[in-house]
Amino acid sequence: MDLQQCIQNCLECHRVCVETMVHCLAKGGRHAEARHIRLLADCADICQTGADFMMRRSDLHAGVCAVCADVCERCAHDCEGWKDDHQMAVCAAICRQCAQSCRAMTRLAA
Repeated sequence: MDLQQCIQNCLECHRVCVETMVHCLAKGGRHAEARHIRLLADCADICQTGADFMMRRSDLHAGVCAVCADVCERCAHDCEGWKDDHQMAVCAAICRQCAQSCRAMTRLAA
C-alpha cells in the first residue's frame, strides 16, 4: 500500500463522512440518531488526523492509522444497516477501503 494512496483514502473518507452526516441530519429519524451522527463525526475526524500524520511523515502515524482503521470499520458496519440508501452504501464502501489501507500502513510501519 502506497502512503500517498492511504492519505487520499483518508481524505476521501473524511469528505464522504461529512457529506453523510449532512444527509442523515436532513433525513431525520433513525438516520439522525445521536450515536450514528457521533460515529460519522468520529470517523471524519480520525481520517483527517490520520492523513495529517502521514503527510507530516510523523513517527506516530502507524498508531493513528490503527485507530483510524478501527473507527472506519465501525462506521462501515453502522452504515451498512441502511440497505436502501445510496449515500449510506457509498459511505460504507469508502470506510471499508480506508480501513483496509490504514491497516496496511500499520503493517508497513511494524
